[in-house]
Amino acid sequence: MVSTQVLRPGQAVIWAAFFNFVAAFGFEVKVAATIGKGYVTPEGVTATVIFAGIIGAIVWDLITWYYGLPTSSSHALIGGFAGAAVVHNGGLSVLIPSGLYKILLFIVLSPLVGMGLAHLFMVAVMWLFRSVSPARGDRIFRRLQLVSAALYSLGHGTNDAQKTMGMIAVLLFTSGYLGPKFYVPFWVILICHAAIAAGTLSGGWRIVQTMGMRITKLKPPGGFCAETAAAISLLGTALGGIPVSTTHTITGAIVGVGATRRLSAVRWGIAGRIVWAWIMTIPASALVAGVAYLIFSFVMPV
Repeated sequence: MVSTQVLRPGQAVIWAAFFNFVAAFGFEVKVAATIGKGYVTPEGVTATVIFAGIIGAIVWDLITWYYGLPTSSSHALIGGFAGAAVVHNGGLSVLIPSGLYKILLFIVLSPLVGMGLAHLFMVAVMWLFRSVSPARGDRIFRRLQLVSAALYSLGHGTNDAQKTMGMIAVLLFTSGYLGPKFYVPFWVILICHAAIAAGTLSGGWRIVQTMGMRITKLKPPGGFCAETAAAISLLGTALGGIPVSTTHTITGAIVGVGATRRLSAVRWGIAGRIVWAWIMTIPASALVAGVAYLIFSFVMPV
């Protein structure tokens, strides 16, 4: 919305943050369940594992934020949690292969689905509005992009906030605070959505610039198609309990929109740097988390 000039920066982050938060009230927490017990056995988790996993994710997020690379905080968290758990348990047996395979599969599928849907939507829009003047089409899609951005922010909130919910809930569960059955308390749901909304309000302007301007030049029709495609992908996977990357999905969608004009409209060099950062995210955050676990367990064993 910033790059297409539908809203000013301050208005855009408030709009997105609001829908990040209200996603707390409309969706199940299947993604949180996958994070909490779907790919790491809860029996192999301690407070130090959780802490080290989060540190691994934060360090990688800060590195990629500094360089303006829109990598996946979700996959950083997944990699950090897995890396710390493996070091704690001294082997890979703590990992649940079926859960990991699903996550790794959608690292590839989520940007492809976003790209394919956005490309189809953009082609459809160009055909349906072929007799509409550019000025009138621009006015129509400026209004529609408010709706698509709201839907995308709902998908972002419900998918990304749930990853943190899963981490908090598994810590509460393994510490004996939830009783014999794993679930996500409502207060955890609220604080995680409040946190992601607060993060959105902080801006992240380097990544906004990369996503909105550096990959390809977006106009309101393209912004609408990219956001709508990403929203459908995110909401669909959230309903299925699949923790996908909102970053991967929207990046694929933006590339799909740009490719409808011509392949050279996409800055493939920047897209390539982003993909390499995606590939490195899980192993890099796992490595940092593993080292962090060794340090923390020595300093304050749990």
